[in-house]
Amino acid sequence: MLLHDTALIFGRYARQTLRSKFQLLFGVLMPLLYLLFFGPLLTGLPLGSRGSSWQILVPGLLLQLGLFGAAFAGFTIIIEKNQGIVERMRVTPVSRLALLLGRVLRDAAVFVFQAVLLVLAAVAMGLRAPLAGILIGFAFVALLTLSLASLSYALAMKVRTPQEFGPAINALTMPSMLLSGLMLPMTLAPGWLDVLSHFMPLRYLVDAVRDAYVGSYATAHMLYGALVALGFTVLAVTVGTRVFRKAGA
Repeated sequence: MLLHDTALIFGRYARQTLRSKFQLLFGVLMPLLYLLFFGPLLTGLPLGSRGSSWQILVPGLLLQLGLFGAAFAGFTIIIEKNQGIVERMRVTPVSRLALLLGRVLRDAAVFVFQAVLLVLAAVAMGLRAPLAGILIGFAFVALLTLSLASLSYALAMKVRTPQEFGPAINALTMPSMLLSGLMLPMTLAPGWLDVLSHFMPLRYLVDAVRDAYVGSYATAHMLYGALVALGFTVLAVTVGTRVFRKAGA
């Protein structure tokens, strides 16, 4: 029943997404602009990391796509609450875990699709990376989306208006972006800032994907990144499921 219910919810939201072509294309716009206008500035600069500037920038942009897209996914729950959709779902026998999983799996599928578009554009601009590394990058985007979307939906169930939700998300996403080294490796930062960045889970995912993009798979960065991504996903889905069950949504 869980698989059936999850597939049912996933299908419902996937059809909504497919009817909105702008959501699919414009979601990748900000990372694409970074790629086009910021990427060429890094060419030839000593970035203190292995690989070309594209192998450093593109992994960060992939995770930036998941970070900002998934973190704001909860806006849809707020809209559904205001329209009475959540109230109608409360009286159905569908699994509360499925209500969450169906949503976050749809989000993961959308952002992986957008990540593919971003990588194709990066290849056209000069990115060269092993296929295995690119696929690993997509896997990390999916895990990041599952975890952050789960927490985003959980937070959205607790607030009443978008005016409460938006500032809270901005307060969490901006430090995560700045301290995780999405744009530039944190090895370029002062020592105290590099130490502080290790308290950001996203830092470990960024380092892991950058290793994958240069063909290094059996590294400490890859191990730590995989453990953090999997652990964070399990924790986030657990928290999100508990909130959904208590809310009856």
